[in-house]
Amino acid sequence: MTAYDDLMQFQRETEALGQVAGRLGWDQETMMPEGATPQRAEEHGAMANVLHARRIDPRVGDWLAAAEALDDVSAANLRHIQRNFERTTKVPAKLAAELAKTTSLAHRTWAQCRADENVTGFLPVLQKVVDLRKEEAAAVAGNADPYDALLDDYEAGATGASIGAMFDALRPRLVALRAAILDSDAPQELSGNFDEAAQLALSEKLALAFGYTLNNGRIDKAVHPFSSGSGMDVRITTRTNPTDPFNCFYSTIHEVGHAAYEQGIDGQHLLTPLGAGVSMGVHESQSRIYENQLGRSRAFTGWLYGQMRESFGDFGIPDEDSFFATVNRVNNGFIRTEADEVQYNLHVLLRFDLERALISGDLAVNDLEAAWNDRFAADFGYEVDKPSNGVLQDVHWSEGLFGYFPTYTLGNVYAGCLNVALRKAVPNLDDDLARGDTSAATHWLRANLQQFGGLRSPIDTITHATGEIPSEVPLLDYLEQKFRGIYDL
Repeated sequence: MTAYDDLMQFQRETEALGQVAGRLGWDQETMMPEGATPQRAEEHGAMANVLHARRIDPRVGDWLAAAEALDDVSAANLRHIQRNFERTTKVPAKLAAELAKTTSLAHRTWAQCRADENVTGFLPVLQKVVDLRKEEAAAVAGNADPYDALLDDYEAGATGASIGAMFDALRPRLVALRAAILDSDAPQELSGNFDEAAQLALSEKLALAFGYTLNNGRIDKAVHPFSSGSGMDVRITTRTNPTDPFNCFYSTIHEVGHAAYEQGIDGQHLLTPLGAGVSMGVHESQSRIYENQLGRSRAFTGWLYGQMRESFGDFGIPDEDSFFATVNRVNNGFIRTEADEVQYNLHVLLRFDLERALISGDLAVNDLEAAWNDRFAADFGYEVDKPSNGVLQDVHWSEGLFGYFPTYTLGNVYAGCLNVALRKAVPNLDDDLARGDTSAATHWLRANLQQFGGLRSPIDTITHATGEIPSEVPLLDYLEQKFRGIYDL
């Protein structure tokens, strides 16, 4: 056994325990009884303690010093373990456990306060989460920007400054396109009631159509849809709304994009640092290209129109072209996860700026709701009507996920780049999509991106798949071409 072999054997056990910890989170969101919250918080804290101890085990440092990389895979594994070891050793074990316990409790507090429209009840626990994450960020960052230290957790190599510059380039064209659309006549809206059981049945059909493997997964309901796990156990959730089946269908397709990435990673990387998506931005590129460039395309929505008529009968949309426009209708609305492609990134930009201000200390937690409402009114032109449509709508801050939000727009940018490369590689793709056959697209994504897992850095992952350095231009060009066509601009 070499030092590398010893290190990887130890790492496999750490990765396996991390999967167990993730399963605790999945259970909390889907099946855990309400009364178990305090105990689950203790369990999360205990698992965090165990994982933290393993990640800072002195033997890891010794193995890293002695290990030699023999190929690209071993070099990438060592790079990931080294980065994680250096980062984790800077965070005290007590702080890591307190964060896990606090965010577990904060999540349940958020869910109840969201249901009760009670911002005041949520702010004290949010303050504690912010304080703990700021403490963690300071420990990791040293003299660097604390927000960058948090962002690096989700998108290695990214900085607040680089993302801010990209977002500044996105904003003018997005705002101009939004204004032109909202000055035009809107397509027909979907109306009526849609049976929940029929929604879930079609939702599962969509998951399978996009390549999700139920033998290694399952579909459940949750307040906030998510994907969990990797390798041989990758689970997703969705949600239903009796008047909005698109919420169910496109939440499912979105989460299948995440799950397909995890299910598509080469089996040799199972329970190693390469056995999961390399970053949240790259992960989001998969969910967004599945959901939008594929799932909301004219070709695929033509097939979905027929499926909906089989499931629900005549639901008031006369033909496939009208249905395509309805699916992509740009609506005023408050909820990020329900936003159309044009406005979605404006929701993310709002959150990015607010959370950077929270971490820097430029914005107090007690002023967060007012800051959110002011920014929303400025960006969208109307007032937030209730907290669940405003500052309480997202789960992320209750779970301490500061630095996560910008990866959603990064994912859209990456998806725009991937879509250009995919269309060049599969010029007849729309013919397949019109039959509900996504296999040419999903196989291309698996072969060019998904199978490699964490082998390359996030930027290099996209560059390798597309042949181009990522840029926001393809996304903006795609949005303008699509929506100027729909709205006859």
